[in-house]
Amino acid sequence: MSEHIVSPKIYVLVFMALIIFTGLTYGIALINLGPFNAIVAITIAMIKTLLVILFFMHVKYSPKMTKVTVVSGFFFLLILVALSLTDYISRPWAGYYGGGSAKPANNK
Repeated sequence: MSEHIVSPKIYVLVFMALIIFTGLTYGIALINLGPFNAIVAITIAMIKTLLVILFFMHVKYSPKMTKVTVVSGFFFLLILVALSLTDYISRPWAGYYGGGSAKPANNK
């Protein structure tokens, strides 16, 4: 079985893209986008994750079974996040401390 040889130029370009996206993440964090701050940050993080997985982990040049394994891992992660979000969304948020009269203990 022959391995695919990746040129160092590809690694440098991917590294530079990761650095640029990291700076972009920082720059976007300084701008108030309202509810879109988290969406933009997660989108940039997903792009960076894909670059790392495809090139540094060599999934781009791997056999199909490796790609199926990676995709199934992401699918399982998506299921876990979706289930966690349904729990989070379904809770009644009446206040910071759960809507009750319980306040944190004052240590004075």
